Amino acid sequence: MKIPKPYIGKWRITHMDQWDQDFVDLVTTGHVTIQKDGTGGFQFGAVQGEMDCRIEDIGSGPLLGFTWDGSDECDPACGRGWVKVNGKQMEGHLFFHFGDDSGFTAKKVR
Repeated sequence: MKIPKPYIGKWRITHMDQWDQDFVDLVTTGHVTIQKDGTGGFQFGAVQGEMDCRIEDIGSGPLLGFTWDGSDECDPACGRGWVKVNGKQMEGHLFFHFGDDSGFTAKKVR
């Protein structure tokens, strides 16, 4: 699956609805990275995940939906999410399977 160019790159997480920036940047700078082949990953706080991305058209225009698998404080974790890009700004929502969820924004760094 080929991902449209505006989504590809590394994005710095600049805000999360459920966690403050100190937590987001706890281990490393909070980020989302998306590759042209539809793979990607993210890390914020002690949470990291590998992403499987797909372009979806849900009626309000295309967005990038993804599932993810990873860990939260070394415990297995997984979920889903979505992102939309407008220029160098990303907004999205991340869901933990049977757990928390949070909206977030990110800024393109490369």
